[in-house]
Amino acid sequence: MEQKSKLITTTKRTRINSNNVNLSISISKIRKSSHSLDKMYDLKKYMDAADMNFPEDMQDMIPKDTPPFLDNGAHYVERIGRALKFFKQCALIGPSGTGKTHIVYLVAELAGLPMWEINCGLATSVFDLFGRYIGLGKENWIDGLITNWCRRGGILYLDEANMMKQDVATKLNPLLDQRGHMVLTEKDSEIIHRHKHAYMIISMNPVSSEFAGTKPINAAMRRRMSVWLNFDYMSIGDNIDEKEIQMVSEKGEIPMVDAETIVKIGSKLRQEYKMGDIPYGPSIGDLVNWAKICADGASILEGGDETLVPMTSDDPEVQDEVRHIIKKVLESQLSAKKTDVK
Repeated sequence: MEQKSKLITTTKRTRINSNNVNLSISISKIRKSSHSLDKMYDLKKYMDAADMNFPEDMQDMIPKDTPPFLDNGAHYVERIGRALKFFKQCALIGPSGTGKTHIVYLVAELAGLPMWEINCGLATSVFDLFGRYIGLGKENWIDGLITNWCRRGGILYLDEANMMKQDVATKLNPLLDQRGHMVLTEKDSEIIHRHKHAYMIISMNPVSSEFAGTKPINAAMRRRMSVWLNFDYMSIGDNIDEKEIQMVSEKGEIPMVDAETIVKIGSKLRQEYKMGDIPYGPSIGDLVNWAKICADGASILEGGDETLVPMTSDDPEVQDEVRHIIKKVLESQLSAKKTDVK
């Protein structure tokens, strides 16, 4: 999870032209206080940025100023680094809002690796990803994003991988096993060997009705993902993480006592979601948005009705259930305050 920085968040958008292919990258940047990411993680044991050597036109593809990731001692950064060092690929699985994309950017920055990112839920064709001829004849071939990654190296990040088209997954398989190459059947079956610093990370939400379009990842690719790391929320049920409360308080600019109430409500809703009783579990970003509405003068109940209640479901019965949970936690907090006063 993201750690609060004291300075403002900015966004940098860069367009890179590589082999005539335009790649648009958006990197969230936070100007951090004086801490060093290198001192927080032991990634150099597996991947050292000093060993990476990429051309000048790829330098802007390496993430910069990525916020730290709080994992309560799970050592996700090091475990991802180990997986990439030993197997060159790994998979991350967990609900939305648990930090999967965030940590991929962090690993890329620490390891000095350019990022090539694909959202598999979008209608992207094989030609866009692998390449095609432009115009008449076979004079003008343009490499697709995956082909560029294979030739030039870096991290290929496939987000929502369990929404990937089958024809794309099939073409990736030779890259992910001992063969380590891809065959461009569209370009006279040219064989491209995988760059020595070409790594792949896939991430996905659990297969469920909540995430429309998800399906179990095919067995061939599943076997090739040697390491699987599970991500989860910071607070679930009665297990409340104080760091999440502090984060909601700081980012939402509300008192700690109100942040605690919001986190406890979110934690209960996440528990209900994991039990299958409601269709959505709130991310920390959802809780921060709720807090910001409260910081503007809305009550916690009013803020929840503007943010989390309608976000959870369009079904009025489900919305009423969410309101019931909110009210129940509010009553519990109020009762606890009265007890403390006595």
